[in-house]
Amino acid sequence: MGVDLESLSEATSGAIGSLLSTTILYPLDTCKTKYQAEVQAHGQRKYRNLSDVLWEAISTRQVFSLYQGLGTKNLQSFVAQFVYFYGYSYFKRLYLEKSGSKAIGTKANLILAAAAGACTAIVSQPLDTASSRMQTSAFGKSKGLWKTLTEGTLSDAFDGLGISLLLTSNPAIQYTVFDQLKQRLLKQKLKEADHGSSPVVLSAFTAFLLGAISKSIATFLTYPAIRCKVMIQAADPDDDDDRTKRARPKSCKTVSGVVCAIWRREGILGFFKGLEAQIMKTVLSSALLLMIKEKITATTWVLILAIRRYLLLTRGRLKSA
Repeated sequence: MGVDLESLSEATSGAIGSLLSTTILYPLDTCKTKYQAEVQAHGQRKYRNLSDVLWEAISTRQVFSLYQGLGTKNLQSFVAQFVYFYGYSYFKRLYLEKSGSKAIGTKANLILAAAAGACTAIVSQPLDTASSRMQTSAFGKSKGLWKTLTEGTLSDAFDGLGISLLLTSNPAIQYTVFDQLKQRLLKQKLKEADHGSSPVVLSAFTAFLLGAISKSIATFLTYPAIRCKVMIQAADPDDDDDRTKRARPKSCKTVSGVVCAIWRREGILGFFKGLEAQIMKTVLSSALLLMIKEKITATTWVLILAIRRYLLLTRGRLKSA
């Protein structure tokens, strides 16, 4: 079976968009992750709000440590988005071919997005775990990718996989909402456009706005699971500084363990601790990703076709030589 160039183009543009958005927002992501990972009663918290994490980095002269784990995060983000967009595009095209339908309904779209998300979670989980541990380590004490992955067992590298699979509903909801809104807008623009005019595409602002709306909905619905996942993947207290060792006792890294810890120390509102930061980060990240992807998809498609043509011409010359 030949290479699916359309899916490859979608995957490449999605991965590039993810790479750029992750790099731009990484300091915010580090502050958010360290803030989410702490579980303590109100009077014992090291970080009372998100700005406390930033102030710690500034006061200890470890500002560049806000970028600790950036390489791993970018690698994980690139791999995850490539696998997701390739899988989603491929499953969508396969569904249309097999069903003979001209459009995909909401339920089918959710199933296809969840299937692509499950594949993504399994492939990228070790990198996701490593990046979370590097971000939640004490500033200036983050370990390299290889050392982070090899200091535990193989199962440790897949910490939080169950929740990651559960969280496939997040991108499923996000991209379904985005696609449905996008199709409605494009249909409306197509009716207003003249026949024979240039292809109708979303503007950068419209793509950004649709990305923000769709991600906000998905994040709100799945946030308690997101918080639990961060806590399971966080660096152990032994890898942190002395103050954090005293403030955060070592707990069993299971779903039931973190749920009990949150409930006991922070109450029901603890399941939504850091929600504002999560929404701000994920909305900006996803909106930037979709905006960049929307703008470079056409260019990526042209480049892939040009490379394919060059390879075919080269092969033809070698055969004739």
